[in-house]
Amino acid sequence: MKRCPSCNQTFDEPWLSFCTQDGTSLIEDTGASREPPPTMVSPMPPSVSPMEQRPLDLPGSYNPPARLTQPQPPAATWQPPPPPAYSVAPQQGLALTSLILGIFSITIGWCCSLGVLTAPVGIVLGIVSLVQIKNDPSKYTGKPLAIIGIVTGGAYLLFWALLVLMYGFAIFMGSLK
Repeated sequence: MKRCPSCNQTFDEPWLSFCTQDGTSLIEDTGASREPPPTMVSPMPPSVSPMEQRPLDLPGSYNPPARLTQPQPPAATWQPPPPPAYSVAPQQGLALTSLILGIFSITIGWCCSLGVLTAPVGIVLGIVSLVQIKNDPSKYTGKPLAIIGIVTGGAYLLFWALLVLMYGFAIFMGSLK
């Protein structure tokens, strides 16, 4: 058995050579000593008056610690940081409308010739959108949408014009007989 000379704690492990509490080298303890181990009590600091000393903690009794009467300076209150600035989404409404009108002209516009109304509007909106994108590309986007809207609206009008020319040519040729 080994013993710490400073805290008098005993250790049964043969491999230990230092105290686990204070790091002092252990010494061999041959037997029980005749006098009890000394009690280590640290004296109270000189700045503490007897009135400020803590009473003994007896079971069932609780004495809250006395408050200092010195006023504490007000602590600086923590303010949360401002919220991050949200980026404004780029506008592509005109380009999307041009695309929708162009696709409507090509697909459903043949019914009742509604494409004759929607195709020119899609072309104009696509051109306006391309001009806005060219002037302020950080605010306006959707260039591919505007181009597809112009192309589909133009294809509808071109096919419609070709159909009208062929129909007029057929009427003209039928009247010559």
